[in-house]
Amino acid sequence: MPHIHQLNHAIIEFYEKLSSWEHSVVKDVGISLAQVHTIELLGIHGALRMKELAEKLAVTTGTLTVQIDKMVAAELVERRPHQSDRRSILVDLTDKGRTLYQQHDELHHQLTADITTSLSEEEQKLLLQCLTKMNREF
Repeated sequence: MPHIHQLNHAIIEFYEKLSSWEHSVVKDVGISLAQVHTIELLGIHGALRMKELAEKLAVTTGTLTVQIDKMVAAELVERRPHQSDRRSILVDLTDKGRTLYQQHDELHHQLTADITTSLSEEEQKLLLQCLTKMNREF
């Protein structure tokens, strides 16, 4: 694979640029990057059990509990009992959390539009196909 080194460097560069952008956006809001990722997952998937949320974030439930405590105090999320499993606790966004999710999601949409503006519609479709296949590998 002659281009694997170039591809590797391009992926790393893209990750670094995206990460830098994410940090700058989060800094302006005043919450942590981990909290924004939690808000994004809950905004996309809706209420999740603590265990499910911890798995999606790749953290322990203990680490997540500390984070969720802070987010409950900030009125971004709420805990509630699971309807069919009394042992499980669901975490969901509050109205304040949903508003923050929508604002952050809009920033992501704008970034995507900005960085793909020079791509043709066909190139955008190809990029989507490639990213979808790559994401399946995780």
